[in-house]
Amino acid sequence: MSIVKFPGFNLEFEFSKIAFSIFGIDIYKYAICIVLGIVVAMFLCFIDKEKYDNDYNFVLECVIVAIFFGIIGARLYFVIFNLEYYSQNIIQIFNFRNGGLAIYGGLLFGAISIIVFCKISKKDILNFLDYIIPFVAIAQCIGRFGNFFNVEAYGYETTSIFRMGIHTLDGYKEVHPTFLYESICTFIIFLILNKIQKKRKFKGQILLLYFICYSTIRFFIEGLRTDSLMFYNLRISKVISLIVFGVSFMTYYIKICKIKNEK
Repeated sequence: MSIVKFPGFNLEFEFSKIAFSIFGIDIYKYAICIVLGIVVAMFLCFIDKEKYDNDYNFVLECVIVAIFFGIIGARLYFVIFNLEYYSQNIIQIFNFRNGGLAIYGGLLFGAISIIVFCKISKKDILNFLDYIIPFVAIAQCIGRFGNFFNVEAYGYETTSIFRMGIHTLDGYKEVHPTFLYESICTFIIFLILNKIQKKRKFKGQILLLYFICYSTIRFFIEGLRTDSLMFYNLRISKVISLIVFGVSFMTYYIKICKIKNEK
């Protein structure tokens, strides 16, 4: 059992990582959070199914493909930057239940699979990505709570009112609940993108805004975490966030300037 406290709000939670068992197989709350995020995202996709002339049957097929490759990419990314451990524990590469998914790997592989699927189906790629990306944000928002149940993805010690009290091998600590910060931020991103969708100025605008917003919040949140994936002395997610922000911001700026010059 894990005990997690939020002293600033006088809250305390006691729970197990395992939700229930089926035929002797433990089902973890981490997995349930990820699945719940996907289910909610798909439900919202259905409600908004006619936006940008998308066919829901195609959306469903494409999302299933993207989820499959996204999970593979998220795991592969995590394994690559923890290669020293996994090279000695090969079988653990396939053990998803204890966590170990990296969002940037999931986004990369998911995006590639969507692009390929749209190409094969002769669908407008940017229209589809603009349609789907706000729901990616809401899936992230919900899925991040898997880190809460695994008591992972937290930050340095703090005295902030938002601090989270946890028991570690080094004793009791009060730390930044970085999973919660990212969950709240991705929910806000979802709301912003959903609103801007109605006033889209060019194809790809919603996708670029997602990358600008997410890379910004991830850059700062990553600086608080104690479990960042590292490459030498660099936090990989901070480096990628800078690159994604730079490319996305410049592309967005050029597109907006072009639209203004055409008026």
